[in-house]
Amino acid sequence: MEPSRNYPLFGGAFSSTLPPGAIDVSDLRPVPDNQEVFCHPVTDQSLIVELLEFQAHVLGEAAARYHFEDVGGVQGARAVQVESVQPLNLENLALRGYCQEAWVLSGKQQVAKENQQVAKDVTLNLALLRLPQYQTDLLLTFSQPPPDNRPSLGPGNVPPPPWNLGDFEQLVTSLTLHDPNIFGPQ
Repeated sequence: MEPSRNYPLFGGAFSSTLPPGAIDVSDLRPVPDNQEVFCHPVTDQSLIVELLEFQAHVLGEAAARYHFEDVGGVQGARAVQVESVQPLNLENLALRGYCQEAWVLSGKQQVAKENQQVAKDVTLNLALLRLPQYQTDLLLTFSQPPPDNRPSLGPGNVPPPPWNLGDFEQLVTSLTLHDPNIFGPQ
């Protein structure tokens, strides 16, 4: 099985540790310039790193809720439910020197996949890292749709196990800024 690996993001301006088997979605389809998207090779799980405009009108826990509801709106969620919002200890972050505040949110959104009518409860874990000096909210999302009943691979092909919260935590805590010029002139 392929080990976790440090991976360049946004043209090398950032890097982070990705879990085993992560597939760069930009190799499969167009992805917006402000996003890095990775999918699991077998499950429908995904990891997204987004550079978003700093939302100065919301502070603290409300900022995490704002972004969670915004994601739900973009995905056309029929229902959104926040289960928990907690502050993230800045000392645990590789970005601790840049990040003013950080939050983790766990919740569910009822979302239908493209071309499907039936909405499923998708578990979302978000980490919001706030960088007001760069007018940026960094949003990291771990999406866990319910498992599909897919046929298993042949005996020689052992897929990586589904990702877990530890994999997401490693993505969040290892996120490192290498080139602040990504944010434009300051």
